[in-house]
Amino acid sequence: MKNNQINFFKSGDFNTVLKPLGEDLKTFREERIVKIDNYEIKETSKELEIGIYGWYAICPLKELKKNKIFYFSMYDEPLLLFKDENHTVRCVKNVCPHRGASFFGGDLKDGELTCPYHGAKFTSEGSCKNIDRLTCSHIIDSNYKSYAKKIHLYQYKTLIKDDYVFINYCEKPETNISDNEEELNPNKHELNKHGFKADEYVFEEVLVDFKCDWARIIENHLDILHIFWVHGDTIPDKDVNKNVLTSFNQKININKDFIESIYSYKNDPSKEFIRIKFIPPGRILIYKGDPSKSRYVQVLDHIPLGNNKARVIVRHYRKFMKNKIMRNLVLFEEIQRKTFYKIFNEDYMILKTQTYNLKLDLLKNDEIKLLGEDKIIKYYWNWYKNQKPKIILGNIVRN
Repeated sequence: MKNNQINFFKSGDFNTVLKPLGEDLKTFREERIVKIDNYEIKETSKELEIGIYGWYAICPLKELKKNKIFYFSMYDEPLLLFKDENHTVRCVKNVCPHRGASFFGGDLKDGELTCPYHGAKFTSEGSCKNIDRLTCSHIIDSNYKSYAKKIHLYQYKTLIKDDYVFINYCEKPETNISDNEEELNPNKHELNKHGFKADEYVFEEVLVDFKCDWARIIENHLDILHIFWVHGDTIPDKDVNKNVLTSFNQKININKDFIESIYSYKNDPSKEFIRIKFIPPGRILIYKGDPSKSRYVQVLDHIPLGNNKARVIVRHYRKFMKNKIMRNLVLFEEIQRKTFYKIFNEDYMILKTQTYNLKLDLLKNDEIKLLGEDKIIKYYWNWYKNQKPKIILGNIVRN
């Protein structure tokens, strides 16, 4: 794959400025149903309760290798994941509290994290015996013995769900995560909570890095109707190409946990085309029909690494081609992954031009006109631009 396209675990950088799209949405009302032209909006809550802070799927669990540190960032904050001596997954700020050095180039052995600068070793046992606190247990200079008992790593809560490593990215990391009594529940991200029986599926998975704005990638993935134009020659579906363009009815469901858009054919309202669900802050589900009966569901997790740097974890869960021997015979998984990468390359070509136009301020607010079928995008941007703290150029400004 060309270097100027999508890169795997290799982030680039070019600037973009988020422009608000149109006027603000009207205030939501409880149990309000609005019908406008060919779409219906059902509002069951004033707004989404989840903001930019919340649970993010950071990587598949299999990425955490024994005695290996997994480095990443969130809004340009350097972080790392590792398993401590109790096999608990830890997410800590990649800054040693002794002198501010990075742990990059350091050591992880038997769950003990060592800073490469002065040999400070951090363990969950440490000197305080509190497994929720990562405490420095050793620095080479013996004079630091009492000092070492008082320095701790800053960390975010972690959880393992559906073989993903989730972190609760909150306002600021803590030295002792047990001190925070507020427990945010990531259950709304679980497939089972959305009507899918996860144990009935198998899946392929890819991780892709983009050199563009996190929020724009989510917008692109919410815009399900662009697939006719951009991906019509790539997606193996006779109903998805430029020659079979059709009109759709749209139903939008909004509640405190998600925004969902359901598309049905205008000439046959009983026939569903697709549905898409945004679960903040970064998950999208794409599927068709009743979740309990759906033959597939695509799960996209969007990770805001930093300014114009984002990672997407893609899983395509399916109930067909579950026999591994048969899959190997027809090279099914290889073909699936090749299709994923081609689709992302096609999206990336659009995202690059969009980013360039926005960066140079070539598009003014009144030059962006949304259609009725863009309503889910409108609701998404309304959620995004009203977040506290605000996001400016891909960075969180903490209040």
